[in-house]
Amino acid sequence: MAGWVWRPERRWHAVAVDVLLVIPATLDALLNFPPPRDWHFWVSLGAAAVLLLRRRFPRTVLLLTLPGLYAGSAMIASMVAAYTVSRTSRPNWQKATAALAVVIGSFIPWPVTDFAKESASDITQHLIYAAVLGSGPVVLGLLAQTRLDLSARIAELAVLRDHERALYAKTVLAEERARIAREMHDVVSHQAGLIAVQAGALQVTTRDPQTRETAATLRGLAVATLEELRSMILVLRAAGAGPTELVPQPRLADLARLVAAAEVHATLRIEGLAERALPEPVERAAYRTVQEALTNVRKHAPGAPTEVAVRIEPDCLRVSVRNEAPDGGESAPGLPGGQHGLIGLRERATLLGGTINAQAVADGGFLVQLWLPLADPAADRLPGATAGGVLG
Repeated sequence: MAGWVWRPERRWHAVAVDVLLVIPATLDALLNFPPPRDWHFWVSLGAAAVLLLRRRFPRTVLLLTLPGLYAGSAMIASMVAAYTVSRTSRPNWQKATAALAVVIGSFIPWPVTDFAKESASDITQHLIYAAVLGSGPVVLGLLAQTRLDLSARIAELAVLRDHERALYAKTVLAEERARIAREMHDVVSHQAGLIAVQAGALQVTTRDPQTRETAATLRGLAVATLEELRSMILVLRAAGAGPTELVPQPRLADLARLVAAAEVHATLRIEGLAERALPEPVERAAYRTVQEALTNVRKHAPGAPTEVAVRIEPDCLRVSVRNEAPDGGESAPGLPGGQHGLIGLRERATLLGGTINAQAVADGGFLVQLWLPLADPAADRLPGATAGGVLG
């Protein structure tokens, strides 16, 4: 049945409300029909009693209260019944009929011959009074039902919004992981290929059996690594990640060009061991962080002075991008706007063992900080080690 939904946690509360409504409806009959009482009183009293069933059978209860309204004094009972009908999902014509029935019952006197005793002014006043009594409960019921419908719709939209955000966050993570995997493929495949070639050459030229066996093992591992990388790229392509990018990946050396082309009032400062060769994934993470931060400054704080600071320390790389408040004294919005840009950057930093923080500062600006650990510089000087061969 289309009506209110009965839930266990609301059952006793609903019963208590119905009992409280029966009390004034009963008093309406008792006060209007002092002893000795005739059938008009009992019809009005029955109209009050059937209110206990109004949630289950709203239309039936309204019909049962009308005799008490037309022939007795069941005004409160009929108004409550009309309100109940308007709170259901019944067609609007049924709700309008309920209002009209209460209006007619409130307007027509019992017996009908009492009309002749009233003046035109009294009849007009009674009509207005009856219209208010009949339409008021229905209007209140419609408003209450509309409020419930809006609340349900808002809750549904909130769930859909959270679901959409979760899906978008997963998409950002998937794209970032795919890009990281492609970048790793570009670097690792080259290094593994060199290892396989060198191991094959050593296997052919050496005279020591043990060295030949070790070289063969290294060559086999390098070939297996290349096969795994090819399988990974095939999976990424099947998942819609797109083909492998063969263009050169950005490095710290490209930051100056990035800052110059960012279309914001930004300055770049690189301190520390600027001449030190860093692992390619670390440099790319720093570049992507600066790129994302400058993009959001351009979107949310155009014209705001921005400082990009990169510091290379013996054990870590620190990157900070700080912009002041936008022109006009307005506070800078959150950077990035939906926090989705940071999802990919945080994933990249986590994979490299680092951290990234973004927060508003007291002067109305915004600060993005990246920290990435670096391996022991002595490891960079090991034979055969290159900057591109170190993966975070």
